[in-house]
Amino acid sequence: MDQIRIENLEVFCHHGVYKEENVLGQKFLVSAVLFLRTRKAGKTDELTDSVSYGDVCRLITSEMKKQNDKLLERVAERLAEKILLSFPMVERVSVEVKKPWAPVLMHLDYASVRIERSWHRAYIGVGSNLGDRESYLELAERRLSECEWIRNLKAAAVIETEPYGYLDQGNFLNTVFWVETLLEPEELLEELHRIEQEANRTREIHWGPRTLDLDILLYDHLVTEEEALIIPHSELHKRLFVLDPLCELNPYGVHPLLKKRFCDLRDELHQTKDDNPDKSSCPENDN
Repeated sequence: MDQIRIENLEVFCHHGVYKEENVLGQKFLVSAVLFLRTRKAGKTDELTDSVSYGDVCRLITSEMKKQNDKLLERVAERLAEKILLSFPMVERVSVEVKKPWAPVLMHLDYASVRIERSWHRAYIGVGSNLGDRESYLELAERRLSECEWIRNLKAAAVIETEPYGYLDQGNFLNTVFWVETLLEPEELLEELHRIEQEANRTREIHWGPRTLDLDILLYDHLVTEEEALIIPHSELHKRLFVLDPLCELNPYGVHPLLKKRFCDLRDELHQTKDDNPDKSSCPENDN
């Protein structure tokens, strides 16, 4: 990935834990590395095909002066987020905030905090089989599109599927969303749960009927197993109602654990279903 670098931009502002720091102010030094693709700008020599480092410097200065924060961690987080939201071409950013005169009663050149943040790509499974199913799917798409930390949502076609596991319930409407997000996996899961609650989702019966079901299927190439969240989704490769819409969005993507393309996993599952028409697929499983 190409880089645009800004080193030690000086900004006089008021950040710190102590009252004197907030009243008197002090000099801070900010460095940023923007990760983006600059080849087009290199070919056209047009600023519109890149990111103006002057605009980035002005944004950093404005953001540094906007409010008083106690911690350098907070300052760096705000700067990274603002850069990523303000300059769509920037895919990843590293920000370092230096405090040359840190009040520690000892000599040091500076104290600093350096962080790296980026846009992440996630696939979200979506399902509903209770109430106005279409409206609940539309609610999920609308709320995710409205979220400040999510962009470029793409939705696969909606399909209707029969329930598994707990069979005494209506058919599901299913689809898959692809999003770019600044949210970490746990934060994204929290946002999905908030949207489910807005749709009056309850969990009274395991694999039972639900107004809205939102599951993180994939998050970049992350492989993790936490108590509340397993990525990639543990049943992804066993579910045609996930693989069919997923392949509409990214048929040649590769499962991080199985190292198989999604289209191959889908075709294998279709073949298994054709060979064993009475064999049930795995039931729905909640994150």
